[in-house]
Amino acid sequence: MVRLIRESWAVVEPRADEVARFFYGMLFSLSPATRELFAVNMEVQRSRLLRALVHVIQMVDRPDDLLPFLHQLGRDHRKFGVVAVHYEAVGTALLASIKKHAGDAWTESVERAWAEAYTVMASAMTEAAAADEGPAWYNGEIVHHERLSWDLAVIRIEPDHPVPYQAGQYVSVEVPQRPRLWRYLTPANAPREDGIMEFHIRAVEGGWVSRALVGHARPGDVWRIGSPMGRLNVDREAGRDVLMIAGGTGLTPMRAVIDDLAQYGDNPRVQLFYGGRERGDLYDLENLQRVAMSNPWLTVTPVLENDPAASGAEHGTLADVVTRYGAWSERDVLVSGSPGMIRATVSRMLVAGTPLDHIQYDPFTLD
Repeated sequence: MVRLIRESWAVVEPRADEVARFFYGMLFSLSPATRELFAVNMEVQRSRLLRALVHVIQMVDRPDDLLPFLHQLGRDHRKFGVVAVHYEAVGTALLASIKKHAGDAWTESVERAWAEAYTVMASAMTEAAAADEGPAWYNGEIVHHERLSWDLAVIRIEPDHPVPYQAGQYVSVEVPQRPRLWRYLTPANAPREDGIMEFHIRAVEGGWVSRALVGHARPGDVWRIGSPMGRLNVDREAGRDVLMIAGGTGLTPMRAVIDDLAQYGDNPRVQLFYGGRERGDLYDLENLQRVAMSNPWLTVTPVLENDPAASGAEHGTLADVVTRYGAWSERDVLVSGSPGMIRATVSRMLVAGTPLDHIQYDPFTLD
């Protein structure tokens, strides 16, 4: 089954955008009510579907990783009002879309493999959603909005009830400026007793939500916050030291994990490579250096891609700099940043000899 799924996906992947468009057209035809679950602009949603599919395909033979991801996805989808009957329409549309674009690679065996895999996926998601007794979403009010630069803001949210996330996890949010355009954001702090969640948001080109939050969000705005997702974490009992690789605001999960570790006296050694194009992109470097001064287990290495005159930093891409040091084969590796940065870094590390099962990253990192 694994081989058939991967081989057939390899055939359609070059036409992935067409697959996604056909899928949503078919879904809305089969179940018109599902159209109301999504925003008018479907571009990001199509991209998100493909990232989820690729992530599942990559993990299809690793159930210990796949099932927790599907459980989280099922719990998160409750915020859309997704019910069991929707999964049947999604499955039909998914198989029809892959079949249309697979051509001669689509056989009865391939269809059976995809149908069996989707049944497992849907069952895992619906069971997790049904078993979750928490709310489908949390309401949270902005209590602080600070614009660090024209394209970067720090926003603090006070939820009506503490969101049960762990340091390193991310949540989906819906904001009043962009209804139904849910976006994934990662808290930059470990859970606190008062429930405050801090988010670092950079306005990206074409980013409807990020640009609205940086430029127009204000204290008093109320967000909807979905169920926590993601598995980035440091196992303090594993006995392995840790390598963290963060690009831009991909720093936030690493910052949250470091914030969590700082409450303990004894930790594994943590080496953080924090990268940006130029010095101004490393907006939290001074804070991290202060944390490192009082926590000897933490080492912070700034990395600059396009600022050759700057001193006190390594130069090159994060993938270049990290692999100069070797394979890091004895460490647990956490990677966070844009999808392109994650792909490039993970690929280079695998070539350098880093074991795949030592590398952690999340599929939803940038919208």
